[in-house]
Amino acid sequence: MSGRTRVRACPQRTCVGCRKRSDKPDLLRVVLSGGRCVPDLRGTLPGRGAYLHPMSICLDQAVRRRAFNRAFRGPGPFDVTALRRQMEQIEQAET
Repeated sequence: MSGRTRVRACPQRTCVGCRKRSDKPDLLRVVLSGGRCVPDLRGTLPGRGAYLHPMSICLDQAVRRRAFNRAFRGPGPFDVTALRRQMEQIEQAET
């Protein structure tokens, strides 16, 4: 053995809310579906994706900064009610 171990590199993504880089599994993928921002829990929905920390603080910052408009390259504002509900569920599960 050469002593080297193969460590898989984990892809990095940037949160559109706080603009901090994190590992891809730590972020929630969001896609645009019919003018609504929808959480993509499995990461398999078609279309352009934006990544967000699963915290309401990051969601509020993204909405305030109009980050979804830039990420999805379209005029907004986009409906984020489904995304907000998902964030609340995730935060309640952590406590």
